[in-house]
Parts: sequence; structure tokens; C-alpha cells
Amino acid sequence: MLTIPFLRDFKEEALKRLNLKNFTNHSLIDEILGLDDERRLVQKENDDTLAAMNQIAKEVGSLFKIGKAQEANVLKEKNAELKEKSRILAEKLELLKEQIQVRLVEIPNAPHLSVPAGRTAADNLIVASSGQMPQLPANALPHWDLISKYDLVDFELGNKVTGAGFPFYKGKGARLQRALINFFLDQAIAAGYQEVQPPLLVNEASAYGTGQLPDKEAQMYTVGLDNLYLIPTAEVPVTNIYRDRILQENELPVKNVAYSNCFRREAGSWGKHVRGLNRLHQFDKVEIVQIAHPDTSYEVLEEMRAHVAQLLDRLELPYRVVKLCGGDMSFASALTYDFEVYSAAQQMWLEVSSVSNFEGFQANRMKLRIKDKNGQIQQAHTLNGSALALPRIVAALLENNQTEEGINIPQVLHQYTGFEKI
Repeated sequence: MLTIPFLRDFKEEALKRLNLKNFTNHSLIDEILGLDDERRLVQKENDDTLAAMNQIAKEVGSLFKIGKAQEANVLKEKNAELKEKSRILAEKLELLKEQIQVRLVEIPNAPHLSVPAGRTAADNLIVASSGQMPQLPANALPHWDLISKYDLVDFELGNKVTGAGFPFYKGKGARLQRALINFFLDQAIAAGYQEVQPPLLVNEASAYGTGQLPDKEAQMYTVGLDNLYLIPTAEVPVTNIYRDRILQENELPVKNVAYSNCFRREAGSWGKHVRGLNRLHQFDKVEIVQIAHPDTSYEVLEEMRAHVAQLLDRLELPYRVVKLCGGDMSFASALTYDFEVYSAAQQMWLEVSSVSNFEGFQANRMKLRIKDKNGQIQQAHTLNGSALALPRIVAALLENNQTEEGINIPQVLHQYTGFEKI
């Protein structure tokens, strides 16, 4: 959530940055600042009223001490009137705060000025690429045929037990999943991340804190009776560890990694790109999350980007890194890099990771702050990244490594899978 001081003191910069996200409702910002002007006036009037009440209370005490009860009682009546006035002003103040809050959450995060302008994925900027394109046999199969041929994933059984988009992984397919999860976790731990195992359900305050609410209700599964949400990513519970916290500057950066199931309704998705493992309602992902000082958060973002890149290098997957344009970014992000691997049999680029800096957007919602060595309180920055999401990694590994004799497993996974070939 953007702050009133930022919108007030840096209004032109805010509008310039929001324009990158194609946010054109500039009148909303004027409305918010107008409401805040009114809030300030009401706050001052209430503060003055409370100060007058305190002064009168002192005078009443003095008058009673010197025996002037009648004059004291007159002042007490005046104080009662001021008390009622303060009550009305306090109610008005709370209403204004609520009105401001309702409008503030309608404004997306302001993108970093380096974010390219654009409206769709076609406007994203390719900033890096790595790896060799695989040479496949003439009879190469897409991954949905490979997993059927080698009995690795059962979509029909998942559909029977739950519904479409909830597959069963079987045999070597299940072991490959577990191998990738352990590899990703071990790599993150070696890079200084602390492993946590979060809940798969969060409450409304947590979903609000990281920006899923009120922006993404349609994409989340809900447990209505308990007003809980199945997590779309471990980012949500892990970042919310620090909700309502003040961290000491010397604790930064805070680095956590978590494996979790992820649940997304993916409402409105259709077409070839959702076939097989390309898009699921439940999938596995390892997530890295950092809390950083605002002076260094973009250095941290590049560090996280490098971490994801080395994972894909070690898996020997061809990939490219794209900087998302304003129109393709999430509501909460200030800058996002997407990693896309090349799926050779499909001849498609598949997104497998998003690495984002949210600057203070989530921290403001969560009331997460930093206390520096001088005792001053300032804003924290939050970042996260997929390291990595499994389904499309598996799809690319199967397709890119298929041979006439089977599917070769990347060497780095051999110690985790216990086998070298499917």
C-alpha cells in the first residue's frame, strides 16, 4: 500500500510511476489527499478540544481547593459539552480514516522507474538468456504424452478424486518431484536462507498484508466456514511472519525459504498453454523471501535473481529472463523479473519463476518496520521469488531430455532421485 506522505510529498513522481502500470485514475489520488486534508483538520480540532478539557480539569481542581464549587461546577458542565464534542469528532475521524483506507487499497504499487512501459507480455523486455536449445529425436513427444508413456503422473485419477488440475504423481514422477524440492531447498539453505515450513491456510489479515486481498479474490480458494484462504504461494505466510513487527537494522537481511503446495483457481484459463503440467490448480513450489533495508533492496533483488539463474544452469535448462512491463506486473510489485524455460517439444517458453521487489508496499500493509542504530523507525522492503515452481520445470526436463531409450535426468539430481534415467 502506498503511503499518504509519498502521495503528498512526491505526487508527480507517484503519478509518473503509476502511469507505467497504466493507472489513469489520478482523481482518486486527489480524493485521497482531500480526505486526508479533512482528517488533519478534524484531528487538530479534536486535539485542541482534548487540550481544552485537560486545562479545564486542572482549573476545576484548583477551584474546588479554594472553595469555589459553583464556578467549578460551571466549568464541569462546559467540560461535559467538550467531551461530547470530542466523541463526535473522534467518530468522524475514524470514518475518514476508513474512507482513506478503502481508497488507498485501490491504488497499485508504483513501479520502479526502470520498468518498461507496456500493456501485455509482448511488451516485456528480455534482459538475459542462457543455455543451449536441445536437439530432440524426430518422434519427440510433449510432456503430457511422456508422462502417460512412462506412467509418471495420473491426471484422470486426480480428476476422479478432486477435479481437473489436481494430478497424482506416481513412481519416478513422484520421486522426481521430491528430488527437485530437496535440491531447491538445499541450494537455498547453502545460500544462507533459513528453512521454514508454513501453514497452507492463512487468514484474511495475512492475505491482505501481502496484497492478495482485495486484488485476487477470484484466484484464491476459500474455506468459507472459517474465513480462511488456501495459499497461492508460500510468500503469503512466510512474509506475514513479520506482520506487526519492528526489526532491528542489524537483523537485516532476513532470509527465509519454504516449500509448500500452492493453490490457484486460475479462473478464466483455457487453451493449449494450460495442457498437462502447464497450468494446475495445485502445484509444488519452493519460495525464497527476504526482508531488506530500502537502501539495499535492489541489490538484494539482483542477488535473488542470480540464485534462481544458477538453479536453472545446474538443471541444464535453456532459459531467458524478462523484465516485466508495467501492464504485465502484479498489483503489489515494484519490479519483477520472470524466468522462462524453453520447452522443446511444445516449442514454447514457460514461466517458472517470478522474482520481485515490493519495496514498502507489503510492509506498509503489514506494519513491518525497521529500527536503525539511532533508534529511528523507517520503512522495510520485502522481496520474494520462486526458486522454483515445479510443474513447468518437470515439463521442460522431460521434454528436453527425452531420447529413443528414455528420459535422461540431469546429473545434479542423481543423488536426489536415486536413478539417472526414466
